[in-house]
Amino acid sequence: MIRGYNRSIAVEYALKYALNPNPNYYDFDNIGGDCTNFISQCVYAGSKIMNYNKLKGWYYINLNNRAPSWTSVNFFQNFILNNMSVGPFGIEIPKKDIELGDIIQLKQDKIYNHSLIVTKIINSEIYISTHSTNELDRPLSSYFYKEIKYIKILGVNI
Repeated sequence: MIRGYNRSIAVEYALKYALNPNPNYYDFDNIGGDCTNFISQCVYAGSKIMNYNKLKGWYYINLNNRAPSWTSVNFFQNFILNNMSVGPFGIEIPKKDIELGDIIQLKQDKIYNHSLIVTKIINSEIYISTHSTNELDRPLSSYFYKEIKYIKILGVNI
């Protein structure tokens, strides 16, 4: 069974915690970056379900009990684009199809290394919010990257 992804709740969460991280989650800024942890929190806010599969899941209980896909750019990408089990799922799309609450990932060097959530679109300019460098409604056009993935969250398997 599939239900909808609540984009407005995901964006509300992003706007609330973009500059001041939610104290209920560990802040990974000092150990590699917090961007995908933050993006996972936003997607969770809009999906309300985690996947507790130890090998292929997407979940956060605490610092020492979480799935790699919760905090790693590449593991998150793999989970969200291939998830056929419980939890959110999505597809890669062209830029023109991006919506509020969707995810963008950047390859700034050799691998995809940064995750962002779309929090505003004005006249085809995309604005994002993220962590690692905490950003609120930053223009996507201000980023340097070699490659980009636009990921539409399609729904939530329950």
